[in-house]
Amino acid sequence: MDLLALLLNLLLGALLGTLGGLFGIGGGLIAIPALGVLFGLDQQMAQGTALVMVVPNVLLALWRYHQRNRIDPRYATLLAATSFGFAWLASLYAVKVDAASMRLAFIGFLLALAAYNFARMFMAKVEASSELRQPWPWLGALGGVAGAAGGLFGVGGAVIATPVLTSVFGTTQVMAQGLSLALAAPSTAVTLATYGLHDHVSWAMGLPLAAGGLLSISWGVRLAHALPERVLRSLFCAFLLLCAALLGIK
Repeated sequence: MDLLALLLNLLLGALLGTLGGLFGIGGGLIAIPALGVLFGLDQQMAQGTALVMVVPNVLLALWRYHQRNRIDPRYATLLAATSFGFAWLASLYAVKVDAASMRLAFIGFLLALAAYNFARMFMAKVEASSELRQPWPWLGALGGVAGAAGGLFGVGGAVIATPVLTSVFGTTQVMAQGLSLALAAPSTAVTLATYGLHDHVSWAMGLPLAAGGLLSISWGVRLAHALPERVLRSLFCAFLLLCAALLGIK
């Protein structure tokens, strides 16, 4: 890779990291459409390359979170174990699917995610608590579903787990984010390993993206704290719809 390409990938990683910090999703969900549309990567290659950026972001966020907040080991272990297993199985399936079919499935995932986040803007607020509203073994089911989605689409599981933890289980946002990171760390790692072993990762592109993302994600986080939640959610929904439209046109 020449110097210009390296710098461009660093800048793209910085942009994706900023958007990931803004929307609280680590950048992977945004990186996948960008890599597919801008660089012409097939769906699996885009997902695998995006994971090179996602994995260190998730691990760094988990480490920093652990320094400031306590994560219940029972909840974290159950979420991590089930997400790991289902992510591994789903990723083994994903690397064998036709790229065009996978792209259509990913577009459907983006549309469903946009619809869910739009609907949440009109849902009644659930009173947050440090105790779960549902029996804690049900976290195993959440870990399985989120892990499977992460293994299939290469987006981790936090994008699904965090809103479910706050709305269904009634956790605080801080608690949901910590548990989602505990879920996402093993599932993203095993998914990246699976994609890498099946040659669905461009390391030369992914490593500069990861470096740029690590340097810039805190900028997006600061911007997110300065914007109202409804504005953030509206921007996120609009961005998901834009990504789905671009992938559909491609």
